[in-house]
Amino acid sequence: MFWVLLLLPAWVVAGVACTRLCLAAVRAAAVDTAPGRAHELTLYEAAFLSGGPARVADLTLVSMARQRRLLLARTGWATVVDPRGRDDIERSVIGAIGPDGQSRIAPVRTATAAADPVRGLADRLVRAGLAVPDGGRTTVASGIRQVRLAAAVVLALGVVALLTPPGLLPGAAGAAHTPRPLIALWFALPLTLTLSCLVIARIEAHPYSRWASPAGQRLLGALARHSARGIDDRSYLATVAVRGVRAVGEPDLRAAFADRGQYARD
Repeated sequence: MFWVLLLLPAWVVAGVACTRLCLAAVRAAAVDTAPGRAHELTLYEAAFLSGGPARVADLTLVSMARQRRLLLARTGWATVVDPRGRDDIERSVIGAIGPDGQSRIAPVRTATAAADPVRGLADRLVRAGLAVPDGGRTTVASGIRQVRLAAAVVLALGVVALLTPPGLLPGAAGAAHTPRPLIALWFALPLTLTLSCLVIARIEAHPYSRWASPAGQRLLGALARHSARGIDDRSYLATVAVRGVRAVGEPDLRAAFADRGQYARD
């Protein structure tokens, strides 16, 4: 009955992960705006809802570079051309570059993402019901990862239970052996639970967003569809806000972001 000792943690891991995912989905659904409430996303808001503070910093750098107010070199350095920022976030970028007017891009992105204007932007989006509060940012996206990990753990425990020779287990001599298919069936139950949660989440909660609430995701979808049809500079920047620097068309400008520091996964 050694396999029972493996089955119990399999059920615990699967149950805890699926419960967290269900609670996360409920919290995410509760963070919503009233139907019919009009809100047109700014580019900064779209950037935050798509990729968080780091995406806001990326968008600001790309916007200033395209307006020739900031020079972003392929070597990963930013140089101030126009020291007059047009809003608080641009002034944060200029302040992060420093009085010398030149700095590596990675620390500028880090400082801008952590600046007060970006935190204020996040607070406004949370109050509007478009962003997930700080306490809920371990919601659906991380819940999905936890359930995937739980499925892998259940599968691994099941394999160990099936491959362990009964003769090697303490007290196995003379004991009745449970048939392997029955052991596999017992482990298939928590595995089915985790996989079912993943399928339901894929249908009900996809795309999984760390930052945007369901209402925010709907507005992002509308913005993405609109920007895909446009050819002006705002449409271009909207695409960068939604997709990140990988949407930058200029090779030199895209190469400037090669040193992405701690935001390499954004």
